[in-house]
Amino acid sequence: MRIIKPSWLSHRGEHKDFEVYSCHVSPDGKRLATAGGDGHVRVWSTESVYNAHDRSYSKPRQLCHMSHHLGTIHSVRFSPNGRYLASGADDKIICIYQLESGPPTIASFGTNEPPPVENWKTSRRLVGHENDVQDLAWSYDGSILVSVGLDSKIVIWSGHTFEKLKVLSGHQSHVKGITFDPANKFFATASDDRTIKIFRFTSPAANATQHDMVNNFQLETTISAPFKSSPLTTYFRRCSWSPDGNHIAAANAVNGPVSSVAIIERSRWDSEINLIGHEGPTEVCMFSPRLFHTEKPPEHGGLTNGHSAGSLVTVIASAGQDKTLSIWNTNSSRPVVILQDLAAKSIADLAWTPDGQTLFAASLDGGIICTTFETGELGWVANLEETDKALSKYGASRKAMGIAEDVDGLLLENHAKEGERRGAESRMGALMGDHHAVSKDLAAPAAPAANGVKTGTATPNNAPTPNGQLESEASKEPEKEPEKAPEPAQETADTAVKRVNELKARVTIGKDGKKRVAPMLISSSGTGQSSLPQTQLVGASATKAAQNDAPQTILDLSKPYDGLPEGGLASMLLGNKRKAAALDEDDEEHTGRRSTTAPRAIVRNGVDGLESASVEPPRHGVVPTPEFLRPAVLNPSIAISQVRLAVPKVRSHILRPLERGVLLDDTTLEEASKVPENIIMDAKNPVSIRDPSHITVSKRGAVLWQDFLPRAVILVTGSKNFWAAGCEDGTIYTWTPAGRRLINAMVLESQPVILECRDWWLLCVTAVGMCHVWNIKTLSSPHPPISLAPVLEIAIHSLQPHAAMPAPGVTSAHLNSNGHIVVTLTNGDGFYYSPDMHSWQKLSEAWWAVGSQYWNSNDSSVGALQSSAVGPSTGTSKKSKDEEALVSAGIIPFLERHTTNEFLLKGRAYTLQRLIKALLSKDGFEAFESTVSIAHLENRIAGALQLSARDEFRLYLFMYAKRIGAEGLRGKVEELLNSLLGGVLQDKKVVESEQARGWFSKEGEICGWDRKELLKGVVMILGKYRELQRLTVQYARVLDLTLEDDENGDAMIVEA
Repeated sequence: MRIIKPSWLSHRGEHKDFEVYSCHVSPDGKRLATAGGDGHVRVWSTESVYNAHDRSYSKPRQLCHMSHHLGTIHSVRFSPNGRYLASGADDKIICIYQLESGPPTIASFGTNEPPPVENWKTSRRLVGHENDVQDLAWSYDGSILVSVGLDSKIVIWSGHTFEKLKVLSGHQSHVKGITFDPANKFFATASDDRTIKIFRFTSPAANATQHDMVNNFQLETTISAPFKSSPLTTYFRRCSWSPDGNHIAAANAVNGPVSSVAIIERSRWDSEINLIGHEGPTEVCMFSPRLFHTEKPPEHGGLTNGHSAGSLVTVIASAGQDKTLSIWNTNSSRPVVILQDLAAKSIADLAWTPDGQTLFAASLDGGIICTTFETGELGWVANLEETDKALSKYGASRKAMGIAEDVDGLLLENHAKEGERRGAESRMGALMGDHHAVSKDLAAPAAPAANGVKTGTATPNNAPTPNGQLESEASKEPEKEPEKAPEPAQETADTAVKRVNELKARVTIGKDGKKRVAPMLISSSGTGQSSLPQTQLVGASATKAAQNDAPQTILDLSKPYDGLPEGGLASMLLGNKRKAAALDEDDEEHTGRRSTTAPRAIVRNGVDGLESASVEPPRHGVVPTPEFLRPAVLNPSIAISQVRLAVPKVRSHILRPLERGVLLDDTTLEEASKVPENIIMDAKNPVSIRDPSHITVSKRGAVLWQDFLPRAVILVTGSKNFWAAGCEDGTIYTWTPAGRRLINAMVLESQPVILECRDWWLLCVTAVGMCHVWNIKTLSSPHPPISLAPVLEIAIHSLQPHAAMPAPGVTSAHLNSNGHIVVTLTNGDGFYYSPDMHSWQKLSEAWWAVGSQYWNSNDSSVGALQSSAVGPSTGTSKKSKDEEALVSAGIIPFLERHTTNEFLLKGRAYTLQRLIKALLSKDGFEAFESTVSIAHLENRIAGALQLSARDEFRLYLFMYAKRIGAEGLRGKVEELLNSLLGGVLQDKKVVESEQARGWFSKEGEICGWDRKELLKGVVMILGKYRELQRLTVQYARVLDLTLEDDENGDAMIVEA
């Protein structure tokens, strides 16, 4: 062992040496970065430190220095690829430096700094903390950078775009340490609230945004036992994760009254091991990045059975306020090395070199100490294969690290990597506002912007909003602004700006009578939102108490029959007991049976069973018209129907404005009239059940047309092509925009529950769960009425809302531009009805949300294709091929966002998450997470192919190719390439009797894409995986790909 402390290795000032708070060694081991109280980041040559004793050594010592902070720098960290250097300081800023290839700038005049040797430039300044930044850490794959600070926040930044992805506020006090799991599954943060919190994460994609991270970075557990009485005097609590992923070393722990370093075991997350020996609180502990053999391995270095995992140990260094550096290994209960009084003040940071044989320590006395160990002093460094083997049980692996077999394979690999690099740079340019030319591969489909606004030239028309989804917030919050649908492409920029300003200036009057500006919601278009008051279609919410108390002449069947007696659940369990105060003193005299003809008191279901209804005082003056007149008149036998959906109540007034062809939510006349061009459909129902209902359509206050219907209107919908209304007797009426009746009244089996239109398509879902779809233009239906029973799991569930296992309810039903039905449920599942296969297909479910690593991984790229929930509605008479391919864009991301909202955000995923967490620790389930993730991608691809979602199909296909290539699944790779080739390599003697479709068709296109273009993209993605190059090179030759480096750099940009 040798200790090196050069006098020049410091942050020297005019009068003193400044404190050095942090140090870190680059991944190649050639650079040492230090940060100090002078606000400078300095990069040193480690070679010059090792040769400090050699007077003849003349190479530069300091390679560069950066002074872009306004205060003390607390942490400095190299990225895993060595390309970036991050620093965090007490000016609340994080600076990202990038090593550039150009010549360095000359040192400023008047400074004593040596001229820089390397050109480190500040590429980003990240603002996200409200107080000092205390520590930084990169994930092992470089996909994210995490910063912690004195504002108690944990901020996650993208390691590619450096966009803020998420802010975690779980800690109650200053956060002073952060470390990452080498298996890339967790990270741990240490805080002055005397806890360590473990967060589970999935590495985000290069183009990920905040919206994609809704379900990422979840708290796994909180560890507090080793820190219950730990002192709050330490400047840092830098923790470290062992290279084999088994343990976390936590500084500033206590064991009784003694300071210690707590060793926390993975999975169990408890601390049974403590490293005791420091006389003062520890500030930093750091595992060596390599595993060590306790005995010298064979000379040839091969792995033998004699050197199994049992003979491998980890080495950890710890230091703190006692100015002592201790080095331990897991094979001994005592330290291997103790260096006392190594510095004059506390040791603030430690850094190992990548080979695990050299340790740097930074002290607050301004010194930087280098400790080098000879071979065998700490043990014998194990091969990296041993580390990979230890990490493989946690799902981490190093794939595609073999040797290329030929020159073509290397050229193809370089070609594929160049395409990915250019794709990432183009996305970065778009984020930074640079408008570079896009390659031909991406010019055809419109490229989505990161905030979900469509920027392409395709012509998406507006999707009408249905009134079928039951939404309680519509009645509870009348001041809430209805969500806006996407604007037509024909609208000019000036008109759009003017219209947005009008929307922003809308003034509404709340329940308290105060005026306020209503917010303009831009998160989605509101397609599929409802104007009805119930929370869901199964089990409508209760009406006001006064309405329940009043006797009614109509049987209220708006809620499914639950089979409970009078008095509800309390009556069934406890019985209907009379109150003691209600008994008369002479009650004993009247012991005879009460006459059956006597009047019966009006009662209601209360908390304790049946209760007497309260008497309302008589009303005087003008009585306001109630919002709900009465329940719809239903056949009583419907209450015990196998499929039973709640029927909307009859409202006194239904008003739906049509703004530029987009049907808005139910609103007031004052709100609807603010835009003069709005066409307003107004349906008024009479109080008396025998009077007709009145429908008027007006514009600028003038009535365009009117009509009378014999029964009360429940639902209305419309588009620029027609209007439609559904009545309580199960009839559907349609009119032209001028008011001419298009079709005779269509009589259905029960009352309409959902009524939605899109272009010329009309959808009606009835109370018994039958879905009817008509094309008003062709006067036809694409398929017979279909039942929602399979979707509602009617075979195993009861539709009673109070049952032990209630069935899911329908939250919305939509149409895409082809007239196909998309349904979402309260349990988060999303379904699509395939008219060709006559079956419901599940596109999204809770299983993928909990088990797949790709959940919420596509919203920034695919979900932004259309802000409309189910894609654009093409309204032009002449449709181009690209426009037709976009009809289903956004359906799968919409359904997956719905699953996230219904299942994850409402806390229903706890049981399934616990089940999967338990499975991951069992034998035979090591590949569970990977298998489910691949199956999720396959489910997405199949759904996009069924829906003809062109752009989503391409994106999911490339994501799938990248994953199966990384997993080395040769069978699936070969099958995918062969399928994309379209049967060219199949036996030509086989003659198929039926025309194949999809993957098995002989056509040159699949899902609107040229097969060869897709095959080329897949080959470019798989080209960098060397174990698959025997396969990919053959297909590259079939496609006549030019594998030599292009002179113009026209590498294909792949967004996988």
